[in-house]
Parts: sequence; C-alpha cells; structure tokens
Amino acid sequence: MPQTRVAVVGSANMDLIGTAAALPRPWETVLGDDFVMLPGGKGANQAVAAVRAGASCVFLGAIGSDAFGVTLKARITAAGVDTGHLRVVYGPSGVALVMVGGAGEHAILVTPGANGAFTNLTEGELAAVREADVLVAQLEVPVETVTAAALAARSAGTRVVLNAAPARPVPAELLAATDLLVVNQTEARALTGRGADEPGALLELVPRAVLTLGGDGAWYVERDRPAVHVPAVKVDVVDSTAAGDAFTAALAVAWGEGRELVEAVHWAAAAGAACVRKLGASVALPRRVEIDELFSRPA
Repeated sequence: MPQTRVAVVGSANMDLIGTAAALPRPWETVLGDDFVMLPGGKGANQAVAAVRAGASCVFLGAIGSDAFGVTLKARITAAGVDTGHLRVVYGPSGVALVMVGGAGEHAILVTPGANGAFTNLTEGELAAVREADVLVAQLEVPVETVTAAALAARSAGTRVVLNAAPARPVPAELLAATDLLVVNQTEARALTGRGADEPGALLELVPRAVLTLGGDGAWYVERDRPAVHVPAVKVDVVDSTAAGDAFTAALAVAWGEGRELVEAVHWAAAAGAACVRKLGASVALPRRVEIDELFSRPA
C-alpha cells in the first residue's frame, strides 16, 4: 500500500495543561493536581497524528520567535513531520491554556500569537499542498489562508478535509472546495443552525461530512446515500483534549489509502478512542498499531 501524502495547514501552540478533580466555574478558583507543558495546536496535532497513523506529512503554519517556538519546531520535527515550510514570525507563539477535569472533560483558552500572522501562502507552500494526496485544515489560522490552500488543492486534484474547528463562520468559497467536512455538534450547529439529530443538514454545504458525537460515536453522511452511525470504541477516558485531532488525521490517512469512507470513519473512531486514554495532546496521539488494535476489537 503506498504511503499517503498529507499536507496540514493549521496552528501550532504550546499547551499549558492543568488537571483538577473539577473544572472551575466563572469567578471560582480550584486547587489543581498536576501541570504539564506540551506542544499542541490543531494543525501540529493533526500533522503528528497523521505521521503516527502511517502517512508522510508536511506541516504549513507559523511559530513565534520566542522559546516556545524553538521547542515547538524541535518537537514537531522529531515526530517525523516535514517542517521545512514552517514559518518563524517575530513575536510570541500561540498558547493554549487547557484545564482537564476528573472525568476527562476540558476547557481551553487559545491565544493565537504567530498563528494569526500566517497569511499570504508562498508558491512553495502552495506547491506542497498540490503535491499531497490529502489536505487537512482547521480554523485556528486565518480563514483566508485556509481558503487559499483549499483552492490550490482543488486545482491539483488533492482531496480537501476541513475540520471546521473552532466554530466560526466559513465562507462559501471554502465550503465549495471541501470534499469532506468534519465537525462536532457545536460546530455543526454554528454552520447549519441544527444539531446532532439532523446530520444531513451538513450536506447542504458539502458533499460529505462526519459529525462527531464524543462518546456517542459519529454520523457519516454523503449525498444520495443513507446516513451511517459509527459507534464509539469504549475505553477508559483520561483526557479528551486531542481526540478530535487524532480522529480527523486518521480519517484523512485512511481515505488517502483508498479505504471506503465508512470504514475510514470506523478506523478514525478507533484513533480517537486510543487518544483519550492518555493525558495531553501531542503525546497522546496514537500510533498505527494502537489504532489497529482497537479497530479490530470485537464490538
């Protein structure tokens, strides 16, 4: 089986992660249990996840000129991701403040830093997109950048997987260039005004979509085909922070390998389940052997 070539356009952040028995409510201070500092950001996470799932991957994004930026590039490169096009922008890198509760639930505040300056894709960056089998993008960098990458991919026959997260308006031009949309319930409602009981509403925007439901699995919908519910793989949840990134990356890799999309969603669900068993984002992203083990587990 040829190795899937994935290009990821997205964010890189330093994740500052604190754990506690319960998350604080507004105006409340709680005592935490532990603290770790790990590379993250949806773009970087999905790039690392794609490599661990068996793809080759080039990451297009921006880091700051600070110490966080040095660490981010070193860690992403060490994971096997091609960072030859990763920009360094003067100023701070993106930072995510992550709070994880005792049941694995989390709350995240992201400050974009250099990610917000990732604009005006160069010809070299666009060429990297065109040479890939699959483009994976999210919305933690300027949407104009994501749109330009998607249009370049579409012109070259590269499949476009858009993880429309975080929830924000998505221009019609970007949706028109999207082959497969991946959203959770909050993001789906932001795009369509409708929730998990109407996954088919996403097909008014794109030809194919996956609506993730956390512990309730996911819906796969495609125009002119019945909707398919894919159950979640049951595991003990430690931290759900990067589960969506593991899911999206694995889905793109499996599709690039030629799997039918329903099977690809099942494999992606196994990747998401493998991820939630560990604390942290990038360190929890599963390797292919872990995904395959859960994928082959009897229902």
